[in-house]
Amino acid sequence: MVNRLPERVLVRVLPHAEMLKFLVVGGIAFIVTTVLFFGIKWTVLPQHPVTANILAVLIATVLSYVLNREWSFAQRGGRQRHHEAALFFIVAGIGLAINQVPLWTSRYVFHLRQPEVSVLMENFADFISGSIIGTLLATAFRWWAMRRYVFPEEATDSQVVLDIEATPGTKTPTTDATALD
Repeated sequence: MVNRLPERVLVRVLPHAEMLKFLVVGGIAFIVTTVLFFGIKWTVLPQHPVTANILAVLIATVLSYVLNREWSFAQRGGRQRHHEAALFFIVAGIGLAINQVPLWTSRYVFHLRQPEVSVLMENFADFISGSIIGTLLATAFRWWAMRRYVFPEEATDSQVVLDIEATPGTKTPTTDATALD
């Protein structure tokens, strides 16, 4: 599919390929979360929408880990899988909490729930606060944290040398023959 894109488009898209893959995975996770959230909320947990959303997000998070590991950030890493998975789920847990704040606020601060509002308004408010606002906030956090902590770029030998040289007070090894005398 990429081969079919004009070169002028490829030049603009390729530098952002990792972000675009991350957003595609996020879109898939968003759809899974939304379908599960409303499915669980309307059937199993009608009195507990925040719990329903947490369950939906947890299931989508497992899917997201696999897709991000194998596709979005396949060129990054270098960590052992168990360490990487632990970091991923810590970041995802923080993202989950961020995602719930707008829904919780909508429900319990603004009282956008029955009987104060209609069923239609309640579901609309849940969708906007939990699925749109919460997801946008959590996605921004996850993008930053995934790249920084979970799937960092592997340091090359030249990057390590540059990091050592850039650190104040650090002496770099020298190969100068006069330094050995």
